[in-house]
Amino acid sequence: MTSTVIQGGRVVDQTGIRRCDVRVDDESGLITEVGEGLTGDTTLDAQRCWVAPGFVDIHAHVREPGNEQWGTIESESRAAALGGYTAIVAMPDTDPPADNASVVKEILALSRDALCEVSPAGAITVGRQGTALAPLGEMADLGVRIFTDSGHSLQDALVMRRAMEYANGISTDDGARVVIAQHPQLDALAVDGVMHEGGWSARLGLEGQLAEAEEIMIMREVALARLTGARVHIHHVTTANSVNLIRGAKANGVLITADVTPHHLLLTDAACQSYDANTKVAPPMRTDVDIQALRAGLADGTIDAIATDHAPVGVDAKELPFDQAPFGVVGLETALPVLLTSLGKPFEALLPALSWRPADIAGLRSRHGGPIEPGRCANLVVVDPSAEWTIDRTTLSGPSTNTPFDGVTVRGRIRHTIYEGQPVVIDAKAMR
Repeated sequence: MTSTVIQGGRVVDQTGIRRCDVRVDDESGLITEVGEGLTGDTTLDAQRCWVAPGFVDIHAHVREPGNEQWGTIESESRAAALGGYTAIVAMPDTDPPADNASVVKEILALSRDALCEVSPAGAITVGRQGTALAPLGEMADLGVRIFTDSGHSLQDALVMRRAMEYANGISTDDGARVVIAQHPQLDALAVDGVMHEGGWSARLGLEGQLAEAEEIMIMREVALARLTGARVHIHHVTTANSVNLIRGAKANGVLITADVTPHHLLLTDAACQSYDANTKVAPPMRTDVDIQALRAGLADGTIDAIATDHAPVGVDAKELPFDQAPFGVVGLETALPVLLTSLGKPFEALLPALSWRPADIAGLRSRHGGPIEPGRCANLVVVDPSAEWTIDRTTLSGPSTNTPFDGVTVRGRIRHTIYEGQPVVIDAKAMR
């Protein structure tokens, strides 16, 4: 029996912070010992680093099947591992969409050699068209725990109510309740908008999307969640009023969770003044007032998770004029460093929203985000908080490198990522 020891780091998890080594059994992939002075057949240097449960991204687009020219499960799982993620939830906006058991099985099969766990989300409606409910129960039997029409906001309130009621009736082997997640957008108030509607959109001559388009939809989902008792998740919250609505719903006992992206925490609509389509995202970046509310909501637990909304888009497509280019940015490789650099929060303060809270929402807590202790699956990340580097889109992993942070110097880098006990990133380099 051989083992790998992560040596010399500061371990941080739900139980606190301590300086110790972590030994992992190479065959089982389980943590076997946590303590001082451990040795093993292989050593991973963690001096001056944090050793933590791996990150979990509950909102990532991997493109495969159907749009492999922009990204594949292999390429995007590599980006995830380089960013410290040991699990990602893959959105169902594939071609064909993940709206049935057959496509979910295909994604699971394609994920067998991935560098992190790829947990498929299922579509709420057939074809993500917002009318007929997809077979949620069949997909849940395969392990799907989050259902969303991701990228398409489900407009019909009655269909959404029925989806929540359907979800309530699903029994799972692991006892986890499935989650209905929503891209909150009232299409009638957002149609043709390519950025936030405000002073900058008027100045740039670009069609805007009202903040109210998001807020009205969140009001509806709060009401339906209260009516049905379903577990509901709100993707990529962007406005101050949205934070207040979710805070109030939680205070009233509604089973609602929410996430926010790094780019919505750090960038405003002013970033669009360059007409660089790498700042074009859906929902759009908002204002300084919204950013401050998002940060406050993250700090007080109103917002549960940080999710990247990682969305690979090819260079050629992003070079189209701003109003014609596709929405979306990549974020798996850069999430932690841009947050550490610009948010003013230490790593241990960001970790819950990057690891165990999203793992809870996604039903992955048995394998990811748990405390670092013997018997647990070794899904771990080693972070060097002092490493400085400059984000260069030409060196990012994968065929699409559409980042809004190109050229930004950041602090903090993933030194090692261990997935199911195997080092998949060593010294900031992917092993395959």
